[in-house]
Amino acid sequence: MSKNLKAIVKEKYSQIAQQSKTQNETSCCESSGCCDSVDYTVFSDDYSNLQGYNSDADLGLGCGIPTNFAHLKPGDSVLDLGSGAGNDCFVARVIVGESGKVTGLDFTEAMIEKARINNEKLGYQNVEFVQGDIEQMPLRDNSFDVVISNCVLNLVPDKEKAFKEIYRVLKPGGHFCVSDVVISGKLPEKIKDDAEMYAGCVSGAIQKNDYLEIIRENNFMNTSIEKEKEIEIPNTILLNYISMDELRKFKKTRTGIYSITVRAKK
Repeated sequence: MSKNLKAIVKEKYSQIAQQSKTQNETSCCESSGCCDSVDYTVFSDDYSNLQGYNSDADLGLGCGIPTNFAHLKPGDSVLDLGSGAGNDCFVARVIVGESGKVTGLDFTEAMIEKARINNEKLGYQNVEFVQGDIEQMPLRDNSFDVVISNCVLNLVPDKEKAFKEIYRVLKPGGHFCVSDVVISGKLPEKIKDDAEMYAGCVSGAIQKNDYLEIIRENNFMNTSIEKEKEIEIPNTILLNYISMDELRKFKKTRTGIYSITVRAKK
């Protein structure tokens, strides 16, 4: 099952890597002519006023701005998990400066290629992009001051492994700051089981309390939610998966889908 989910994510985000933010908003793959029913930018925040913002690197795939709460400092070594086309890495690079270092890790070859092209245009010598699996990172122990991630860990099938790996690669006293999607309540099974909604950061999300418990169980300290906002999935999207009657029942359950930005220390 885990391998199947990873294959779904890799295939979908390989397609997304070939698209612009505008195309992702309409969920149409220009190269393949396919259209699906998920708006991959539905959770995203506006980066355009941030220093370091690069429009070529912004595919609108995030659900927060973790660098706003990550307490980055000049000279920090930063790891961005699921770095995509490099958006958060380039924002982090402006903060850590030339004395710092930023590493982006992504599962998808097409995203790594796109990020490297963007980085080459910007000319940063202390930003690198590495292909790898968050559940088994090809990175050394105790390497980073800060780990950030933006709407990616909900795509990882084994979140326990993901947080174990974050703990391993952080330096003693280091911390992470991640924006992610969580659930409060119960999703309809047709949505939870759907591959498209998994790749779109909805059905892969877990209960908020379970998410925070995984963090605590992996020995992180001082866990805090820096920002939380409820996400409204448009009815037009939900109706691709469930009937109108099922939608009415779902609305009555008061199930909430939330973007949270969480910080915790090793």
